[in-house]
Order: sequence, then structure tokens, then C-alpha cells
Amino acid sequence: ALYRAVGLALLRAGRDPHDAAAAEAAAATLDLALLDDPELRSEVVGEAASIVAAEPRVRERLLAFQRDFAAHPPGGKRGAVLDGRDIGTVICPDADLKLFITASDDVRARRRHEELRQKGIETDFDSVLSDLRVRDARDSGRDAAPLVPADDAVLLDTSELSIDAVFARAAALVEERLAAKR
Repeated sequence: ALYRAVGLALLRAGRDPHDAAAAEAAAATLDLALLDDPELRSEVVGEAASIVAAEPRVRERLLAFQRDFAAHPPGGKRGAVLDGRDIGTVICPDADLKLFITASDDVRARRRHEELRQKGIETDFDSVLSDLRVRDARDSGRDAAPLVPADDAVLLDTSELSIDAVFARAAALVEERLAAKR
């Protein structure tokens, strides 16, 4: 969501997400209120997020914030759940539990297409699938924190699972890890 917020800030300012200096400046002055903006989950913002996430200076600006959030969860909570394409490898390499959640390209595109359709956004499945593959290729091939599972991550393929089943599996993994630490 942080990278999406940087992308959204750039787009709203009329700036190009490929402009590294503008992206770094947006990350340095990020308004966290953007995290609650409904536009954050739009396709155009997702594309901008993928572009700015490849910029090492943007990643540097957001790294301390993410690590501090993980180490000091809001509300005095005992832990935090962070999601992102480099959480287990870069942001929290010493996390107690790392899940690498995935699904087949077709399933992910179908889910995203349905999500967009429910929001009243007209798009076709093939465009969603193509956009997903382009973003994955960019994120997997970037020099700064490429999209790869951590060596000690638990792979959770959700292709054939409902959202409730995914949650139940993740919760069970957390409980197993907590029990092992006791």
C-alpha cells in the first residue's frame, strides 16, 4: 500500500512514475492518509506502484517506516502482519513466520477481473492477465528487492482455495509457529 500511495501521490501531482527524483520526493513526504484512499486499489495506481517500487531511492525512503511498523505495531499489539513483494526478503528477513502467497496467473487474473467488475470498472480478462504478467516480470526482474520467496518462507498456493480457507491455513501456520516458540 505504501508504494501505491507514492504512485497515487505522483499521479495526482501530474508527475510521471518513471521520474526517480519525483518518486523519491513523494516517498519522503508521503501523506499516510492516502492509505485510506479508495483510488489506491485502482489499476492505474497499481501500475504506478510497480514502477516506483523498482526505484532504489524510493525503497530506501520507505524501508525504515516499514521496519518500525513491524517492530512497533500500532495499538500495542504483539505482532503485525505485513504484505508485499519483499517483506520476507528485505523488510523483515528475521520475521517469525513468512508466507509466500501465490496462485496461478489465470486464477489471480480472474480474481482481479471480478474485483474490478464489482467496482464498476470495465475491463476484459485478457487485459488484466497481460497487465498482471507485465507487473510480475518487472517486479521479479528489478535489481532492488526483486520478487522472490524468502528461503524460509512457507509457500501457500491459493489457486484452489477460498478466501476463508486461505485465512484458516495462514492462522493455523501462525498458531503452529507460536506453539513451537513456547
